[in-house]
Amino acid sequence: MELQELKNRALASVDKNADRIIAIGESIFAEPELGYKEFKTAEKVKQVFRDLGYCYTDGHAITGVIATAKGKESKIKIAVMGELDAVVAPGHRCADPLTGAAHSCGHFAQIATMLGVAMALKESGVMIDLSGDVVFMAVPSEEAVELEYRNSLIQAGKISFLGGKQEFIKLGLFDDIDMMMMQHTMIGDTVTSGGPGGMGFVAKIVHYIGKEAHAASPDQGINALNAAKLGLTAIDAIRDTFKDEDGVRVHPIITKGGNLVNVVPADVHIETFVRARSYDAIKDASFKVNRALKAGADALGAEVNIFDIPGYMLSVEEPFYKSLFEKNLEQLVPADKIKPGVGFTTDASDVSNLIPTIHATFGGAAGIGHSSNYEIEDKNLAYIIATKAMVMTVIDLLADDAANGIKVKESFHAPMTKEQYLRDWGKLSN
Repeated sequence: MELQELKNRALASVDKNADRIIAIGESIFAEPELGYKEFKTAEKVKQVFRDLGYCYTDGHAITGVIATAKGKESKIKIAVMGELDAVVAPGHRCADPLTGAAHSCGHFAQIATMLGVAMALKESGVMIDLSGDVVFMAVPSEEAVELEYRNSLIQAGKISFLGGKQEFIKLGLFDDIDMMMMQHTMIGDTVTSGGPGGMGFVAKIVHYIGKEAHAASPDQGINALNAAKLGLTAIDAIRDTFKDEDGVRVHPIITKGGNLVNVVPADVHIETFVRARSYDAIKDASFKVNRALKAGADALGAEVNIFDIPGYMLSVEEPFYKSLFEKNLEQLVPADKIKPGVGFTTDASDVSNLIPTIHATFGGAAGIGHSSNYEIEDKNLAYIIATKAMVMTVIDLLADDAANGIKVKESFHAPMTKEQYLRDWGKLSN
């Protein structure tokens, strides 16, 4: 069958299922869950797979779900991904009343479009003409939040990383995957095929330990909150030592400031990221931040424990893969709406260091990301156009004996192996 005919059949299926794709996204939007806790969302994914007749496996990295569409041959295997988790925005109209979780970052649309691709490939019947397999991955925990909770899972041996895709790498779920594709819903009305670089980060959990005393007799205690305040002030004092081109961002929050108002605070917790545009800059800024945090403890005679957790890497692109995606964008949106992409802080970047990766962006949202006013304004762009671009690119890669997919695979030079990734970035022993 001709390439365009295959695409037309898949696109017709997307149009037929447009209301269903949108309804799935809105259902997830209405019931947000935080990372590694996305049980209701995972169940919604599994229900769609059941309805479509896909066999699936679940429980990957606690909540992840995976199904596969088989082609006539298995020359190439493509992962199409969506993220299950939300952020915290308690003022959002759809925020969970108990957790404050809200889908203010577009992940609900990622899951819906991933499932839209699964629908189109199944119902159009095009897989019998494609020389590869498509693996649909619903992945937990892209947002690297609730560091204390995540660290408790790490200490319990349930996970090793903050991010779900990182965990999928460790679990070997990418071992037989040749390339990955996903999209992210953004504010505005433009689209991109993704961008290089972005920002990587290291995460920090900081515990200041002082000495309790009656608040009316502070001389008998050691105020851990004051030590933390000095540490944060020291971070502010070193900000002008960061080079502008490195884009360093340090944004701490105090998650525990003490126990009782009439007791000198002796247990204070801080969480922060140290982000930057290069690994050298991350390393340099991380060292300086730790030094500043320790200075606060020294000034008060307190103790400080700093736990560094591997964050996310910088993204890598494969030009031919990107060009295939961009040609499909040109068929779907006006030329002036296709913009150069920029990199983001995401664990998709970690995947891009191992296999060719598309992390596209599609407008359609309004408001401010990670805030209480984030909403989908253009459902066609956010859900339907995004689904179409991905399914068209899947067909490009797997049609004609997977010639394009093989070319993408052979053109890509991975910066590191899985083993190097786990050892050097993940700090996991062999």
